[in-house]
Amino acid sequence: MTIPAGQFKAGLDGIVVVQTAISEVDGANGRLTYRGYLIGEIAQKATFEETAHLLWVGHLPTQAELDALRTKLVSHRALPEAVTALITALPTDADPMDVLRSAISAYGAQTKIGGKATLDQAIALTAIFPVVLAAFHRNRTGQPFIAPRSDLGHAANYLYMLTGQVPEAHHIRSMDTYLNMVADHGMNASTFAARVIASTESDLCSSITGAIGALKGPLHGGAPALVLKMLQSIGTADNVEPWITTTLNSGGRLMGLGHRVYKTYDPRAEILREVAREAASPEMFALAEKTEHTALDELHRRKPNERLWTNVDFYSAVLLQAVGLPGDLFPPTFGVGRVAGWTAHILEQAPKNRLMRPESEYIGPRDLTYLPIDQRQGE
Repeated sequence: MTIPAGQFKAGLDGIVVVQTAISEVDGANGRLTYRGYLIGEIAQKATFEETAHLLWVGHLPTQAELDALRTKLVSHRALPEAVTALITALPTDADPMDVLRSAISAYGAQTKIGGKATLDQAIALTAIFPVVLAAFHRNRTGQPFIAPRSDLGHAANYLYMLTGQVPEAHHIRSMDTYLNMVADHGMNASTFAARVIASTESDLCSSITGAIGALKGPLHGGAPALVLKMLQSIGTADNVEPWITTTLNSGGRLMGLGHRVYKTYDPRAEILREVAREAASPEMFALAEKTEHTALDELHRRKPNERLWTNVDFYSAVLLQAVGLPGDLFPPTFGVGRVAGWTAHILEQAPKNRLMRPESEYIGPRDLTYLPIDQRQGE
């Protein structure tokens, strides 16, 4: 197919591929809305269960609806034996994202999830994400699995299964806020991957497994772990300025700054900064805040025409470390929140589905002639 001049867009920049009522990302003005609610209106007020219900059903739940959702989530927290066996069999030094991807695929095979995606399937997958990660973390540290507790909410139960200790209230609130922040974000790479797979009328687990694969990339869900490594490399607030100068002079990258869509301060980062201020140690927050300010000043000086601002990954790293997560659990914990958005998009896709089949523009040679192998010249 011949593509009209100027129609090709690398990375699909500016190309609208779906219409959605789930979330809106206004990059020019730094606004994110879920079903009409600005993220700042619900992030620190709602539990993750409330936000998930909003994304799936279209409205914030009544108390009866919330109680019913919590009961369903609790009922799906048990790991099937095959999934437990898989987690135990995998190397203890495996990437947790690989473990999550493999376990969700195994869960789909074991439970025979199939057919058109349903809300009950979405709830089941959302419930199992933190259980998988906690089980793997316990196994790799030589500790027994901890059974989920039915009296704890989604965020609290995740932290409890990792440590065996009921988390402090402010840690629960911090985790709820984080999960709310990352639950959905328009047509990002992993959500697009999920909807492409769903458009083939494949099953929900296949779509979510594909989304996890997209999320694993360092340009997507892997970024908060890289922010933590950066802050650990800087070490102290006194070392911020020389470290940033040396890194930029040598062509290195600063993590957690700049965004493909937002051309102003990421609204999620503003909220997470204040949550991290309360959750993190004074030393860690001081290091992060000075790094942010120094980095932005230097980037704006060096690249005045590029609108580079702090994104959600920067203070996510500070917050997740504060609640006790190791760095390699940051990317899959992003998935613990984003699975609500992925499944919401798949549910939205199903009633008006059309196979996603974009075109490509061929730019290779044409009209070549086949030569017998004894007549071919080496390149």
